[in-house]
Amino acid sequence: MRSPRQPRDALPSSSSVKEATQALGQRLREIRKNAGLTARALARKAGWHESKCSRFESGSRRPSEADLRAWALHCGVPQLAEELVTTARGIEGMYVEWRRMEQTGLKHAQESVLPLWERTRRFRIYSSWLIPGPLQTAPYIAALLTSIRDRRRLADDVEQAVRVRVDKQRVLHQGDHRFAIILEESVLRYRIGGPEVMAGQLRHLLVTASLPSVSLGIIPMAVDRTRLWPVEGFFLFDEAEVNVELVSAHLSVKHSHEIDMYAQTFSGLSELAIYGPPARDLIGAAIESLR
Repeated sequence: MRSPRQPRDALPSSSSVKEATQALGQRLREIRKNAGLTARALARKAGWHESKCSRFESGSRRPSEADLRAWALHCGVPQLAEELVTTARGIEGMYVEWRRMEQTGLKHAQESVLPLWERTRRFRIYSSWLIPGPLQTAPYIAALLTSIRDRRRLADDVEQAVRVRVDKQRVLHQGDHRFAIILEESVLRYRIGGPEVMAGQLRHLLVTASLPSVSLGIIPMAVDRTRLWPVEGFFLFDEAEVNVELVSAHLSVKHSHEIDMYAQTFSGLSELAIYGPPARDLIGAAIESLR
């Protein structure tokens, strides 16, 4: 989340967004140089301070749509304006602060991903913190969303949001959706909602892991993690998009090379996981520890 002193157009704190903005800056530099203009000459034409051009090209400042149209116009390539604007809008959409996503309530935030869930056929999900949404029980969801509501001081629509998230789980049973899910063993031990809620959640996990649409792997805490340690949790939707939940925001990754990185990471994590009876034994041990 941006601090109060940070400029409106300063770059959000996400490496993916920074890289995309820097790539846009490099494109702007190429356009300017192809036009035979110095940064000072372009700034003079557009009525800007010279440092504004430098900040755009370095990726330290995000240009507005008006800035991009002016850039294309004064570089003699107005036909490129819409291409630049489309690129900038894509970058803006990558990083959405929770306060923007949830400003109309938690129910709306849950509903916003429904189209993506429904059109995805292959889900690859890794979680190092929580049981992921498709496998959550209503009491577990309620405990999570109540905490989010209180922490972010949101409107109280937890009950409605829980119903939406539970309803989304129909994709486990309908159509040809497939779920490959990898959990860190520590996820089984974090007590969300208290012992009774957590025990119910773990028993539900045993049931859903037996569904034909679900492959559940658990990475034991005793596994050597030298080669690949725990990373941020993520949802990989087919080969089209990766969603990552940050402390301050929701990050959507859509660049193919980054999606490939997440896919490779998921493959590596899968090799560390155990499946079938050994995985169920870990879940059973976690349930026993709650008694």
